Amino acid sequence: MSQRKSVAINLPGQPPLTLMSLVLDFNGTLGQDGSLLPGVRPRLRKLGRRLRLFVATADTFGTATESFEGLPVEIKFVKTGAEKLRFLEHLGPSRVMAIGNGRNDIPMIRKAAIGVAVVGPEGAAGELVAAADIVVRDIRDALDLPANPLRLTATLRK
Repeated sequence: MSQRKSVAINLPGQPPLTLMSLVLDFNGTLGQDGSLLPGVRPRLRKLGRRLRLFVATADTFGTATESFEGLPVEIKFVKTGAEKLRFLEHLGPSRVMAIGNGRNDIPMIRKAAIGVAVVGPEGAAGELVAAADIVVRDIRDALDLPANPLRLTATLRK
C-alpha cells in the first residue's frame, strides 16, 4: 500500500494543516518567456516526493508540455483565473498550496490553504501581492517553503 503524499504544517494556536497538493502558475512564476528558470527542475523533483504537483497554465508560449517532461507534474491547461480557481476547488482548497505571480492567479491564491505570490523576473501583480499569505522574491524560495515546513510555521504564526 502506498503512502499518501503530504506536508504537515503546525501553526501555534491554529488547527494543524496538511497540504496534499501544490498548484503552480507557469509563465512568470516557474518560468520566463516559456522556459523554466534555473533551479526549478530539481526542486520540483524533490517536492514531487511529498506533494501532488500541478501546473495550471494558459501555455502562452506553447512550451509547457516540453518544459515539464520527465517531472512529477500534471499540467492543467486553463485560460482564466476562474478556471484555475475551479481546478483548485476540485482538489480541495484546504489541502492545497498555490503559487503564482499574475492577476489571473488571484482567485486561486485567495482560496488556497496557503497562497504564495512570487515577485520574479516578470514582477508580480500588485493585487496578487495583497491577496497572498506569503510573498517571496524568487520561485526557488517559494518551492523551498513546503520542503521546509518550519519556514511556513515561522512566517504564518500569529
